[in-house]
Amino acid sequence: MPTEQLIHARWVIPVEPADRVLEHHCLRLKGDLIAEILPSAEARIRYPQLPATELPTHTLIPGLVNAHTHAAMNLLRGIADDLPLHTWLAEHIWPAEGRWLSAEFVRDGTRLAVAEMLRGGITCFSDMYFFPEIAAEVALEAGIRAVLGLVVIDFPTPWADGPDQALEKGLSLHAALHNHPLIGFTLAPHAPYSVSDAPLMRIRVLADQLGLPIHMHIHETAQEVAEALANTGERPLARLDRLGLISPELIAVHMTQLEAAEIDRLSETGVSVTHCPESNLKLASGFCPVARLRKAGINVALGTDGAASNNDLDLFGEMRTAALLAKGVAGDATAIPAAEALRMATLGGALALGMGERIGSLEVGKQADLVAVDLGLLETHQPVYHPVSHLVYAASRHQISDVWVAGKRLLHGRVLTRMNESALFDIAAKWQERLTEKPT
Repeated sequence: MPTEQLIHARWVIPVEPADRVLEHHCLRLKGDLIAEILPSAEARIRYPQLPATELPTHTLIPGLVNAHTHAAMNLLRGIADDLPLHTWLAEHIWPAEGRWLSAEFVRDGTRLAVAEMLRGGITCFSDMYFFPEIAAEVALEAGIRAVLGLVVIDFPTPWADGPDQALEKGLSLHAALHNHPLIGFTLAPHAPYSVSDAPLMRIRVLADQLGLPIHMHIHETAQEVAEALANTGERPLARLDRLGLISPELIAVHMTQLEAAEIDRLSETGVSVTHCPESNLKLASGFCPVARLRKAGINVALGTDGAASNNDLDLFGEMRTAALLAKGVAGDATAIPAAEALRMATLGGALALGMGERIGSLEVGKQADLVAVDLGLLETHQPVYHPVSHLVYAASRHQISDVWVAGKRLLHGRVLTRMNESALFDIAAKWQERLTEKPT
């Protein structure tokens, strides 16, 4: 791979500063970094010797950041649909995991998820699932950037017999890989209703000691909040605040049930919120008040959630849904403009994960995580009045032609360069047969 290379595009959308669109521009990459952004005409004169990629009908954007997913659950896509969250979890997902969850399950499911995410322009994903050491292996094989949740839950799982062993295993993995340029970590207590006070207090201490974010499902449904009030007299957020977890390190996922005072508290403490609009809609969990959060200055990221509840890992779809849903919920057509939706899917996720200085926007000195989207197809060809609006409201993930992570091209003309697509079909077929077997 060349040490230096040029990528010319019809449009370059850096995300930061907001609303900027650069026409007929070029990125000069040096190794894994963006070294320069300049007009294509100038680049052709100054660097005639450098290898160049020509994208004459494309827009070039930062790699998308999937700020919340359960990658290995790709194997459970469609296994239990059209059900409310707690029925879906307790009667279908947890029993399936009890039967099938293993290192092999996580390896194969994560491979399928990573392939889907790369083909959809996702260059970094924040995972919350068991056997994170296996997910790390898969991510490194594929070359994708991964932030791995060190999952803690009160009850035993095939990965750990309880919170103490889960943290022991997670911390060992963190010690082994925390300096790797493509791997990051979060502490990931599952949810307030599934993690008791003692593990949460230990997680708070570890977050301070290790400088790690805390990634947690919070206020996902009205039922969750009502049950917490009935059982303890406290809303889940109030309990987490009492335990010291409401801080800039917290990534609060879903947040469909929020009162005005809680939004004020999130703003005061610097919490980031990860919005998963399509999963919330499908499970009828509620509506995250994104417009109110952004008005309060709260950073909002986008996540797909897992394919078992979505049922895809498509951040292009999430961008469009987030923008449209916010308008409907707020009763305001200006609530989340297209540029804001794109920011949530890129820089918003990077900031939530503590990686805003490295990824999430196209800026000199940042990592060369890039996505090329072909707007030259009949459905999105001219007129293109506003490329950002075209991306969010008209384009789809199937128009992504090329993806780079740290300057390495992982998708070239819609073909994965480091993953065997034929083998992936075989993996999917194997698990289709297994998961449809009747228990003996």
